[in-house]
Amino acid sequence: MTHFAPPAAAAGPASLIRRRRPSSEISLLGLYEISKILNGAARLDQILGNVVNVLTSFLDMRLGMIVILDAVGEPEIIASAGWASEARGKPIDTLPRTVIDRIVATSTPIAVEDVAHDPLFAPAAAVIESRLGGHASFLGVPIKSDEKVIGTLSIVRTWDEENAGGFDADLSFLKMVANLAGQTVRLHRMLSAERKRFLDERRTLEKALDQQLAETRAPLPKVGGIVGESDAIRKVLETIAVVAKSNTTVLLRGESGTGKELFARAIHDLSPRSAKPFIKLNCAALPESVLESELFGHEKGAFTGAVGQRAGRFELAHGGTLLLDEIGEISGSFQAKLLRVLQEGEFERVGGTRTLKVNVRLVCATNKNLEQAVAKGEFRADLYYRINVIPIFLPPLRDRPGDVGLLAKAFVERFNAENGRKLAITSSGMEMLKSCAFPGNVRELENCVRRAATLTRGDSIRREDLSCAVGECLSSQLWTGAGRAAGVDPIAELAGGRTIVAPSYERPRAAPPPAPPAAPVEEAAARACEHADSGDCPAVASRLTEKERLLDAMERSGWVQAKAARVLGITPRQIGYALRKYRIEMKHF
Repeated sequence: MTHFAPPAAAAGPASLIRRRRPSSEISLLGLYEISKILNGAARLDQILGNVVNVLTSFLDMRLGMIVILDAVGEPEIIASAGWASEARGKPIDTLPRTVIDRIVATSTPIAVEDVAHDPLFAPAAAVIESRLGGHASFLGVPIKSDEKVIGTLSIVRTWDEENAGGFDADLSFLKMVANLAGQTVRLHRMLSAERKRFLDERRTLEKALDQQLAETRAPLPKVGGIVGESDAIRKVLETIAVVAKSNTTVLLRGESGTGKELFARAIHDLSPRSAKPFIKLNCAALPESVLESELFGHEKGAFTGAVGQRAGRFELAHGGTLLLDEIGEISGSFQAKLLRVLQEGEFERVGGTRTLKVNVRLVCATNKNLEQAVAKGEFRADLYYRINVIPIFLPPLRDRPGDVGLLAKAFVERFNAENGRKLAITSSGMEMLKSCAFPGNVRELENCVRRAATLTRGDSIRREDLSCAVGECLSSQLWTGAGRAAGVDPIAELAGGRTIVAPSYERPRAAPPPAPPAAPVEEAAARACEHADSGDCPAVASRLTEKERLLDAMERSGWVQAKAARVLGITPRQIGYALRKYRIEMKHF
């Protein structure tokens, strides 16, 4: 039930034209003002409250009330002016319910000259007269919608014998107001029902669409070695499933350790060439002279040590797929030779004259910013356009934290199979792994799990078995090098502007400044506060001990070791040593 009791109408020009019996001119003006209110863009309870309030300007109304009933005949909206209850503060409690029921049941107006002498008002006559300070008259009319009574409009005014009995003009005016109010209520209810129907249809359609998409969405391809259920991995696998059907050249881009070789193998296994060879070559692992022989092969006697003819990787991959890993590291002269093979599909062995033609699907991989290399003249633009047909960005592990647990379990199972063990990761150990950033990505996670599995003395990998839990992980030291000081990974920037992870194993992921040389906690803390704006820096206050300064830094950084390390100007590993030295227990929020 909605109650709306607007403030009394302000005195104005309309208040000067009040009449006990409104003239035709005043009635027209009143209907005009009320129609403007009813056409306003507001909630229905506010509109009806404003209508009741404005009636005081055109009638000698002291108390007014509009009651709108719901489908079962109970009050849904009560808009009143001047009414008050001495019991529970509801106007409907003051006006006898029998009066409203009479108007609704008979669908006819009610006019009472003196409520004190009418048995319908016996329970409320004293309260009403006390509100008016004398005798009171009551006028009530039904509010209809489609010939059905949906509410009542009633007013109470001061009664005197001189003007007794003149209700016809007032009742006519109230009937017109009630008719307008009924149309407005009907329109609002129609709009409300339409809106509800629209929302229900929308929810039904969205549900049906989601179900249809779930049913029609192609299942993710089963690829050996690739573990993950995150949206980032799902998106890559869906792209690979489409790309694998063609012979188009693919360029896999991503940070070191994201599994570029595994995804290249997935492209091959899902392609029509899966029955043919999958050949791979790391271009950065060989000098140019050896690389040319490895890719194109050589004839007998082509160079010292060439004791026989040898087929190159392009020949071996004929009909299949060739992965050129770290393609961004090849020299400019070799880039020209490689470009010819990609354009013409033909080459000569080293020391040979016979032209060979091959049919090879090429997949390239790099963690280098090739666009930057092209701009610097380090990589041929024509070769870049040739291999960058379909670039696929592999997400770093920090962008798929939900996959850390799945990967860790897979690595433990692999370790158990290789070593005849039955290890498992405890919940505390798993939480520690999930809080790590792993700048080395999946490769670093695998090494971390293997190291802990190898060194653990029990049947499970606990939190304390992980090097990052005891401050002995050197990866964070590598990650704070000057090479990452710029704060943005080029590959990640091309894939969507991601920032690299902090030198901490606790998120969030923001690029840190280069770490200063290691220093004792006291000296580093003092140096961190040399340029502090406040003169009471706790790191240099002589009254604080080293332990107190450490605790203060931890409190200020929310017990995040990496942040505390930056406050004190030391490394996270030194923070870990200091916490163990003073036996300070970590707080977790």
